[in-house]
Amino acid sequence: MSPDEGERRMWGGEELDLDAYLARIGYSGARTADLATLRAVQRAHVSAIPFENLDVALGRRIALDVTSLRTKLVDRRRGGYCYEQNTLLAAALERIGFRVAGRGARNRTRGDVLTPVTHALLVVTVEDEQWLVDAGFGWQGPLEPVPLTAGSRVEQDGWGFGVEAEDEGVHVLRARRPEGWTDLYAFAPHTLYPVDFELMNHYSSSHPQSRFLGQVVAQRPGSEVRRALVRDGLTSVRVDGSREERRVGPHELVATLDGLFGIELDDEEAAGLLRVHSAEV
Repeated sequence: MSPDEGERRMWGGEELDLDAYLARIGYSGARTADLATLRAVQRAHVSAIPFENLDVALGRRIALDVTSLRTKLVDRRRGGYCYEQNTLLAAALERIGFRVAGRGARNRTRGDVLTPVTHALLVVTVEDEQWLVDAGFGWQGPLEPVPLTAGSRVEQDGWGFGVEAEDEGVHVLRARRPEGWTDLYAFAPHTLYPVDFELMNHYSSSHPQSRFLGQVVAQRPGSEVRRALVRDGLTSVRVDGSREERRVGPHELVATLDGLFGIELDDEEAAGLLRVHSAEV
């Protein structure tokens, strides 16, 4: 196997039941490694599979092997956070024939706080052009690929995204808000591999300073409205910039996760999350 072939097969695409994955996201289009397919598959993925940290909140181990991801996100129709989402998407894209590389980013949505490199995203090469592909940034993320070119701007159902360049080859993904453009995250042109996603996953799922521990998080980047549930706060933002916020009590939690985020829980999970949620409020 050549180095190029090894790189193309690093994400375990050969282990993925591609038919089952595409059925899960509701995609029935072409399976060719072109830009149209890349756009359609990412949009279908983020529309169908919610961002959530519920297994972390329950104290469970987060497995990133393709078989475990297929069982959880495809067969059980659950969601996951960035490492799960983008590893599964990478396996599917690799299986279709795309060239996929990982990147690690610093979240910049928390003001001036210097965050560690804990966000996982993908860079996909199509006809010698690189595209930022990310199904795992929750309600603030893009619906489709964004050109990985400094100064690029895209409009996705009224939501604006762009890429800027900084020193040392760092790229910044930005989003347009009513008050102007704001940074989402920044990442260097250093290729990461599944083993690197495992390391970041370990920090995010177990380190005492991880924002995913001890609280319920569920998010969806919808076309018309984007929603985020963090602890007991539910926020909805529409494309026109209007915003709603309300509290979700323990008696509403399971129905909210199902009705607004499409997260199906078994009885044990529901009971465990109610205990976590009740401790939050």
